[in-house]
Amino acid sequence: MNNTAKMETLDTQYTMIEGHRIAYKEMGEGQPLLLLHGIPTNKMLWTHVMPELAKQYRVIAPDMLNYGESDMPENADVSINAQTRIMVKLMDALGIDSADVVSHDIGGGIGQLLAVNHGQRVRRQVLIDSVCFDSWPIPEFEEMLEPGVEESTSVEEFISTMRGFMPNGVYDDDVVTEEMADRYLNQWNSEKGKAAFFRNMRRLNKEYTQAIADELKNIENKTLVLWADKDNFQKPKYAPMLADAIPGAKLVWIENAGHWVTDEKPEAVTKHILEFLKR
Repeated sequence: MNNTAKMETLDTQYTMIEGHRIAYKEMGEGQPLLLLHGIPTNKMLWTHVMPELAKQYRVIAPDMLNYGESDMPENADVSINAQTRIMVKLMDALGIDSADVVSHDIGGGIGQLLAVNHGQRVRRQVLIDSVCFDSWPIPEFEEMLEPGVEESTSVEEFISTMRGFMPNGVYDDDVVTEEMADRYLNQWNSEKGKAAFFRNMRRLNKEYTQAIADELKNIENKTLVLWADKDNFQKPKYAPMLADAIPGAKLVWIENAGHWVTDEKPEAVTKHILEFLKR
């Protein structure tokens, strides 16, 4: 059974957090390892990584609120600040006092907020092509937030636009298969999903990462900054800035890969995560 099949056949579990259903997949036993996705992805971002990690860890991959199989409420706060609070409560619900945290994209913003404000809950952290400082939202998303765009764009047009957007996140266009695009875009392929996506985009706010920029120096958790050297979305210039801001952080580059690095170079990502955690 390949990794995609392993993830697809793994039952989705749910728990209620703040009155909303939060979905997650869990695999393996041992020290808890929390995997946090970004936008426009979901827990399936970890399809090619999670099964290998689960050979040594108890791995939990949640869908953030308003993503994937989690609830998509119309009025809830879905900022990274609120998502951080939800992830702490998810850990509580699962009986996890502390976990290693691996995060990508805006999930990395949540990872930083966890390390700054809930450091006792984080053992070690890996920040993969993470939002930080003023690195986000990316211009491609800002264009979609122009007045009237959401209302004038049909679901079909929106999904078509997103399918055209996905290859910008890889170095090798062949990586973006129909299966990969479906894995991330099917959650948005309805009126409800489209509305949820635009709500998420409206909460892409760099104020949260800028607010903790001066506090990153207080992070005591061991940190690995893992970055694709051809990332068009989270620019490589931010990688050394983030690593330098966190005491003792190590920076490792994934060569010839773009933002969807867990799809493009899953073996390298898994290798570096496991080597870091073993240290």
